[in-house]
Amino acid sequence: MQLSKSIILILVSVSSAVFLSAQATTQVGTTATTFLEIGMGSAANSMGEAYVAMADDATSVYWNPAGLAFMKNHEAVFMYQPYVVDIGSVFASVGLVSSLGTFGLSLTQFDYGDIEVTDMDHQDGTGETYSPNEFTLGLSYARKIVPWFAFGASAKLVHSKIWHCDASAFALDLGAVVNTDFFSPTGEKEQGMKIGMSISNYGTRMRYEGIDLLELADIEPNENGNADNVPVQFKTQEWELPLIFRIGVALKPIWSESNRLTLAIDALHPNNNNESVNTGAQYELRMPGTGSLYLRAGYKALFMDNSEHGLTFGAGIKFNMMNNAALKVDYSYKELGILGDIPAFTVGVVF
Repeated sequence: MQLSKSIILILVSVSSAVFLSAQATTQVGTTATTFLEIGMGSAANSMGEAYVAMADDATSVYWNPAGLAFMKNHEAVFMYQPYVVDIGSVFASVGLVSSLGTFGLSLTQFDYGDIEVTDMDHQDGTGETYSPNEFTLGLSYARKIVPWFAFGASAKLVHSKIWHCDASAFALDLGAVVNTDFFSPTGEKEQGMKIGMSISNYGTRMRYEGIDLLELADIEPNENGNADNVPVQFKTQEWELPLIFRIGVALKPIWSESNRLTLAIDALHPNNNNESVNTGAQYELRMPGTGSLYLRAGYKALFMDNSEHGLTFGAGIKFNMMNNAALKVDYSYKELGILGDIPAFTVGVVF
């Protein structure tokens, strides 16, 4: 019990230090690859992305890698999320449970479609098109230090390509989860308050390079007789990744064999925006021998200035099969203000 209190105190102290160091001004638009801020997994999206303490499946590689340690079986997940202005995104992850811990592999890819090439002489287009895209490839590991405390980490390659220029970075995600017996309807830690914390996208800066930055220039335009077509290369600025600190709790006020209710709340501190709060709820109707039905709802980005985020909701179903295998299908729908509403579809296989 004393160790449990010490770990909780450390988590609260770290989170308080991060939030107290925040400044009133924001830095919107000062980071690259902002697709890293878009939530992955329909269950999490439908709960307002309040998932740092709830993550316990293959999508944990995005929200909190420590959640992988609470998986009981292998799992593979695939998500398709059609985003705004014909942007397409896919997410796939696999979690493999072993005696050494749980290993995860993940891929996130964003395709921005075909964009017409224009220049000063061809404002309506040159007839060419280019297709920007970005992706991350991650390797994760998580392990329970004790039955109620887990730690996890992910190493990621982040890549972005715009026409003939691209940039890459390496990043780390770190996370921790603590199960407590606070507010437990059964007195067991597994049903008590769960505390989660994660730091996402702590890594190197990105700088775009490529043949589009090669030009011919007269480096001494006021001098006669010098070479006026000298090959030069523009050097672009380095950009930070969107660093996100999350801390959250999940409670289970209703816990029975057939009905379970989970309430979750996350506080976020990004390096490129104001702090905000996400809230969510999940109701599970368990059907013995068949599976479970899930209903979810939430609200994303409470207290954030000028936010286009809002209500989220969704549903899911889990079909139990032989040998502890299962099929999971989840759907989410979230508001994005003037940009429209975003659906997402996720299919998972437990094996």
